[in-house]
Amino acid sequence: MSARELITEHLDLWTGAVTKKASSGRGSNGKVKLTGVKKLRELILELALSGKLVEAEESDERAHQLLLRIESEKARLAAEKIIKKPKKLEAASGDEPYQIPSHWCWVRLGQVTNYGVTDKVEPNQVADNTWVLELEDIEKESSRLLNKVRYTERQFKSSKNRFKRGDVLYGKLRPYLDKVLVADEPGVCTTEIIPIRGYLGLLPEFLRLALKSPNFKRYANDSTHGMNLPRLGTDKARLAMIPLAPEQEQHRIVQKVDELMALCDRLEQQTSDQLEAHETLVDTLLGTLTQSENATELADNWARLAAHFDTLFTTEQSIDKLKQTILQLAVMGRLVEQDAGDEPACELLNRIAEEKNRLVAARKLKRQKPLTEIGEEDKPFELPSGWHWARFGDVCAIKGELVRPENFPDLRQVAPDCIEKGTGRITENRTVKESGVKGPNSRFFAGQIIYSKIRPSLSKAALVDFDGLCSADMYPIDAFIDSRFLLMEILSEIFLQQVRVAENRIKMPKLNQESLRGFVSAIPPLAEQHRIVQKVDELMALCDQLKERLNQASETRYQLAEAVVEGALN
Repeated sequence: MSARELITEHLDLWTGAVTKKASSGRGSNGKVKLTGVKKLRELILELALSGKLVEAEESDERAHQLLLRIESEKARLAAEKIIKKPKKLEAASGDEPYQIPSHWCWVRLGQVTNYGVTDKVEPNQVADNTWVLELEDIEKESSRLLNKVRYTERQFKSSKNRFKRGDVLYGKLRPYLDKVLVADEPGVCTTEIIPIRGYLGLLPEFLRLALKSPNFKRYANDSTHGMNLPRLGTDKARLAMIPLAPEQEQHRIVQKVDELMALCDRLEQQTSDQLEAHETLVDTLLGTLTQSENATELADNWARLAAHFDTLFTTEQSIDKLKQTILQLAVMGRLVEQDAGDEPACELLNRIAEEKNRLVAARKLKRQKPLTEIGEEDKPFELPSGWHWARFGDVCAIKGELVRPENFPDLRQVAPDCIEKGTGRITENRTVKESGVKGPNSRFFAGQIIYSKIRPSLSKAALVDFDGLCSADMYPIDAFIDSRFLLMEILSEIFLQQVRVAENRIKMPKLNQESLRGFVSAIPPLAEQHRIVQKVDELMALCDQLKERLNQASETRYQLAEAVVEGALN
């Protein structure tokens, strides 16, 4: 089976294996990583560097002969004092990483390149239009050049490495060991990028493939040293083993890899476009639910969406959006029916006000400044019967007793990084002692909601069932309504929209208590709050089951892709 057939006959595997991604990037649709296509790219490189991608030709000079010519060339250059006499390296034999064709040979990187020989340049030696390359200009994994900056735009004060057109530029700093490109013009670069020049008969483009191969990346990762900024040392790099193919075969390999990588680019783009179109469709149809004017319209829109449920909710991201829509419908009063027999929310709010006054009189609660009346312009939607508008501070009390963490070593400690964004799920169980926190923390108690007030973690909140300490960048909150319903309010898009408006008004990236207390909340009757919580729990459990099935299917596709790769290599 040819490499092209390997791609086309397993298209569903390469395009169907995706995983969730935290950060955005090319070919990831911003939120997912196309792991199948990534695996395919690695396979192409492995096949290329194993001699399995193109046919050998009898007329090609054998790699051993090429190596002899390289050694002769090095000896001539050293004799003419063009280069220093290279240090003798141990022959590359006995510990070959994998099998290669008999007409190829294993070589040390230092045998066939000038690795470690750099030409330093100072700022006063650089012309205004000189290309100045930094690691950030190279995209990880793809090694695409993202930005070409001139000295006039990026002036520098410390020494740089000079490179020539055709040099292979290699990022030696972890985690940037997969940033490799061939210079298309002269320039200067950070000293964390090593310009490498192969001796005659070693193509720069073939050397680039060798440095990007899975085998070399494993060696480089295993050989880095240093704690803060681990990097590949010169001696270790020179000892790295790479396969050397005949010169003419190198040309054919580079051409074939370029052709197949272009095919991967198209696959990646098509998959990304399909995911983007799917995301737009999901957004549009879910938007019709939250924009429904009444129960009849909501039922019609839900029926329309339910008819295409199996084709709409096929990604983890689409299910997350469905969850957010469920929350939005819940806090808008569209998820369960209203019951005329429920005590109206206005009476509940009156009782809460009386309870807060009692706590203030008993000195168990600080007296707060009165909150402003809610105007019509503050109301984002029309309330169902029995509901009432309130300020956030009307239905809760924001606490914050700062204590010294060393006095509570065995209590649980929670920081924003311990809470999953948008779900209220605590993902890490650690004590104060294990967390190693030193500065003051806020004390919280079971039954409270803890809410992150710092950007970009403003959608991180959790209802806790244990006592503990939380970061000073979190608010412990006492709820005077159903705590689970209040958590839903906090995690809903309606609440987050108010957060975004408030954070644009303040200089510091923290939400202050005054802003938080003034947010507008839609409050249902207490009995309806309980029904809403129960319905949301049911629907979220169904969403989680659906997501689990999708993840299992995705994992199966990934394992199948792995199996295809193994079969191709063996």
